[in-house]
Amino acid sequence: MQKSILPLLFAASIAFPVHAQISSDAGMTSSTSVAQPTALKQLTLAAALQLAFNANPEIAAARHEAHSAEGTIQQAGLIPNPELATLLEDTRRETRTTTVQINQAIELGGKRGARIAAAERGRDFALIELSAKQADIRAMVISSFYDVLIAQERYLLAEGSVALAQRATLIASRRVLSGKISPVEETRARVAESGVRIELAQAANELASARRQLAATWADINPRFERVEDAVMDIPALPPLPELTQRLQQSPTLLRAKMEVERRQAMAEVERSRRIPDLTLSVGAKRDEQLGRNQAVIGLSMPLPVFDRNQGNVLESLRRTDKARDELVATEVNASMQLGQAHGRFSTARLEMELMKTDILPGAQRNYEATTKGFELGKFSFLEVLDAQRTFFQAKSQYLRSLADTYRAATDIDRLLGEPFSIIK
Repeated sequence: MQKSILPLLFAASIAFPVHAQISSDAGMTSSTSVAQPTALKQLTLAAALQLAFNANPEIAAARHEAHSAEGTIQQAGLIPNPELATLLEDTRRETRTTTVQINQAIELGGKRGARIAAAERGRDFALIELSAKQADIRAMVISSFYDVLIAQERYLLAEGSVALAQRATLIASRRVLSGKISPVEETRARVAESGVRIELAQAANELASARRQLAATWADINPRFERVEDAVMDIPALPPLPELTQRLQQSPTLLRAKMEVERRQAMAEVERSRRIPDLTLSVGAKRDEQLGRNQAVIGLSMPLPVFDRNQGNVLESLRRTDKARDELVATEVNASMQLGQAHGRFSTARLEMELMKTDILPGAQRNYEATTKGFELGKFSFLEVLDAQRTFFQAKSQYLRSLADTYRAATDIDRLLGEPFSIIK
């Protein structure tokens, strides 16, 4: 009897190569490690995105979660293990009866198919979650990249301010020595120079902070690039809001909410299938020492669903499905609202940026250059030079702020859509 059972158990043990699967998973995990980037002189937006996609820990975690779902699907498709049971009746050898049997549970009600379907929906949800995380990190990289780019421009502007202030102080000092202006004008010039030096220090600190934030998107503590470089600073026109709203239906945010509804529905089907009890088939042999013969043992057993019909779990799964549907509606409304707000911010910031670039900034720059030249010739006072300088630098700063607001609104739209609409094609 024992010799007939051992081949069955051996065949069952080799049918599922557990160690091979674990080794394969371990190899897949080790292959995802990415080395940190080397030092770069100039960093482009495409290079920054590639670094983040390869080394960002949040993307890596979402990718591992998606890979782990394959194991869930594999486990859901397995049938229950057989059970080996033995029964000894009477301890006296002459009248002893020994029974050895194998019990195999047979799942009814479509439990295995429901489990596989639920696991597949979980895998699809993990893949959409990975896509949504990549869209979030992509928007973060773009926003951080242009924060660095604008911080660089602000730093250059502050350096120019210091150079101009030094020049104005030198001119005022010379005119004081020649007796053309009061020493008070020189004092004002030096105070103005000290103020722009403070602005230069603040700009340097903002630039360093923006560089660290950008490097953090690919898990680099210390920035290993000298500066960022973008060949095109102009932003294309924004598509109409109805077109963006239509594309929003395929965004990772809404797809994730829709897949959550499908996943909850699949889990509800799993709970429904558990209302039907499983059948247990028993096959074995019985040795009666008193009669001196072997007897075949065949049996069937099934629990009676009198009290527990899994009704509580079914109710819970149905209510969680309703919750997922409500969350889908809330997500759609919230995403549409955010898209409309980002669209409005983009349009306003882009209009302001264009006006500053074409009208206000060139006029302020010409006025400042003419006033400075007139001051050197003695036609304007130093207060007029300071006023023209302040107007020019305020216009330049406002232009950079509107440019930053435009890029932030653009990246918000990119994040909501889950795809580039303007900055990178």
